[in-house]
Amino acid sequence: MRDRRRVHLIDDEDAIRRSAGFLLRAAGFHVETYASGVEFLRAAPHIEPGCVLLDVRMPEMDGLAVQERMRERGIALPVIVLTGHGDVSIAVRAMKSGAVDFLEKPFEKAELLRAIEAGFAQLDRRDHRLDEAREAEVRVAALTARERDVLDGLARGLPNKTIAYDLDISPRTVEVHRANLMSKLGVHSLSEALRIAFAAGLPDPRPPGAPPTGDAPRSTT
Repeated sequence: MRDRRRVHLIDDEDAIRRSAGFLLRAAGFHVETYASGVEFLRAAPHIEPGCVLLDVRMPEMDGLAVQERMRERGIALPVIVLTGHGDVSIAVRAMKSGAVDFLEKPFEKAELLRAIEAGFAQLDRRDHRLDEAREAEVRVAALTARERDVLDGLARGLPNKTIAYDLDISPRTVEVHRANLMSKLGVHSLSEALRIAFAAGLPDPRPPGAPPTGDAPRSTT
């Protein structure tokens, strides 16, 4: 969406911040500039999501260190690395650490815009996955504890008889719970139910039928 097309430009060279900032604003982006990685990291907890243009060679903290700090702090924004001539090996290291692309200075307008669009595409995919996960978690939360147990067994690839044995209930009861959970999830096939289960984080790493930490044992009915 247009209101999310924000670029965070981190470069110690004022000329780069001015020229690249002007180019990106002319192309319709909202641009925030930072004269150092330290300045960016200080502002990072409060910034709007967007694409990060990150210079490699900067005083105080280089681009690779900034990228590492972003990862440590859970700042999951797409990064495009800006490099000077001869810094390609460093840029490759940055890409191995998750950067979307790298651009050698001086870069062409088309090059820059292509890289930025790739960054936003990555951000959109991540946001889509997060939205899917949130929706799946809401749906799964509407299930009873036993229905969730059955869904967890299905997510493990277990047949009804094995799920029944693990939960100490009858196969017929498993079938009833399975029909109920599919109705509550609003699905008509096992594959649809499994897609929701996986998006919600199932199968549970705890043993089948085990109560969540701190909870009382679940009913076996």
